[in-house]
Amino acid sequence: MIALDWLVLFGTLIFIVAYGTWKSRGSKNMEAFIKGDQQQKWWMVGLSIMATQASAVTFLSTTGQGMEDGMRFVQFYFGLPLAMIILSVTLLPIYYKLKVYTAYEYLETRFDLKTRTLAAVLFLLLRGLSVGITLFAPSLVLSTILGWNIFFTTVLIGGLVIIYTVSGGNNAVSITQRVQMTIILGGMLLAGGIAFSLLPSQVSFADTIRIAGTLGKLNIVTTDFSWNDRYNIWSGLLASTFLFLSYFGTDQSQVARYINGKSLTEGRMGLLFNGLLKIPMQFFILFIGVLVFVFYLYNEAPLLHNAVLLKEVKQSSAREEIIKLEEKFNEVKAHEKLLAENLAEAIHTNDLNQATRTKTHFFLYKQQEDSLRREAKEIAMEVAPNVGGQDHDYAFLNFVLTHLPHGVIGLLLAVIFSAAMSSMSSELSALASTTMVDIYKRIINLKNPWLSDLAISKMLVVLWAFIAISFAAMANFSENLIQFVNIVGSLFYGTILGLFVVAFYFKKVKADAVFWAAVAAEVCVLACYYFLGDRLAFLYYNIIGCAVVVLLSLVFSLGKKEPAL
Repeated sequence: MIALDWLVLFGTLIFIVAYGTWKSRGSKNMEAFIKGDQQQKWWMVGLSIMATQASAVTFLSTTGQGMEDGMRFVQFYFGLPLAMIILSVTLLPIYYKLKVYTAYEYLETRFDLKTRTLAAVLFLLLRGLSVGITLFAPSLVLSTILGWNIFFTTVLIGGLVIIYTVSGGNNAVSITQRVQMTIILGGMLLAGGIAFSLLPSQVSFADTIRIAGTLGKLNIVTTDFSWNDRYNIWSGLLASTFLFLSYFGTDQSQVARYINGKSLTEGRMGLLFNGLLKIPMQFFILFIGVLVFVFYLYNEAPLLHNAVLLKEVKQSSAREEIIKLEEKFNEVKAHEKLLAENLAEAIHTNDLNQATRTKTHFFLYKQQEDSLRREAKEIAMEVAPNVGGQDHDYAFLNFVLTHLPHGVIGLLLAVIFSAAMSSMSSELSALASTTMVDIYKRIINLKNPWLSDLAISKMLVVLWAFIAISFAAMANFSENLIQFVNIVGSLFYGTILGLFVVAFYFKKVKADAVFWAAVAAEVCVLACYYFLGDRLAFLYYNIIGCAVVVLLSLVFSLGKKEPAL
């Protein structure tokens, strides 16, 4: 990186913080801080919803997912439009009618305080963990680029978010997210265009599609069913629908986005806007990963995408071992390049037999490549055991820093940071508002003569930010980051969704029955995760949690007496 990149990066970040702080100044009370001005139009609501969901993990890890596993991750979002329609018809009218601060107020209206508190606590657990992951990804980027300690980079990014979130609350979050999404969408379009332009001149866009498809990267729809397959058409249409119903319908970080709409109609249109655009957006991000995969067929690829880690290994006692692996790796990649050229020629001449033979030979070398990468990662983990994430989480970052022009590098890093800041600010605002409204005001309810409710709300933003910073600084994820975020959500979302399903559709079920059913459901989900592990895809936890809450609520309601608290 040169001075131009740093200027673009920090200029963008400073502008976002200053703009959000200035435009949202003047929150005079807790209601304005938590709910905003409630004057957002539908497109503002839609962009805010998308910005909340699209964290830095989306752009770092999803592109790596596209390189590694192809396009099939997009199936994860197939249930999203259906979920948006259901929520627009069912929950949104209730939220607007009750004029709630948080989603969990409705549960007390329908059941009682303990049920509301249980849902709020489950949300605080899952979102408290998730905000740490949201912060970890961009912190990892900056520490990798600069070689700085990850704790310092974590504090730097978290501090920027604290400034405007504390200043303007929910309104600041919504205002800055419009700017952030503009930067994000523009930057990713530019990245996709440049990635294609770097391919060899003889490889057309059609050739790129056919090469990627022949090598199994355009696996957009997979119909084979398996309980441990995380991404196929069945888990996408069924299990992920439950996840999205819970995430968008009961997660305060999202609920706060659309209850800030000017009216029920604006909130509904914002949700539907998100449902229509999210799948194309994820498709495009994954496709950028596929383009980078094709790029590395014709250009020199790194043994490890984490360039700083690779350099560290070369300076350690494992230097000779890693250099020998790198030499073998380069030989394998040379064969892959030749086979890619042969494949392109077979495609041009429509020689299907040659294409099939070339594909078979390519996958033999691809197996060797994967084996060498795994061996290199094992050596690297011995040298630096605290490095988190999978290596392909670094793939897009390494491509950007190595092959894109200066200025664009700074812009794309700004995209990653903007995404992190937009998602983190929503999460911090939701954590603070839920803690304030559902826990402090409703249960603790201390009469504090020195601090106003607004001041306490701002202090809670800072408190949750420090918790997130601490978690991110200590994080070490073996999972792909985008998958880890969804796993954490799936451990809790099914149970929370079950509470709302019972509240809405089963009017005869009372408070004690649904409370104990939810407790049992959460124990069941955690037991599935602990005992079944990879034998059951995590998306199905959402169905299990919701189903157990509903079924046990009905069972407990059959008795003469409900289980007492």
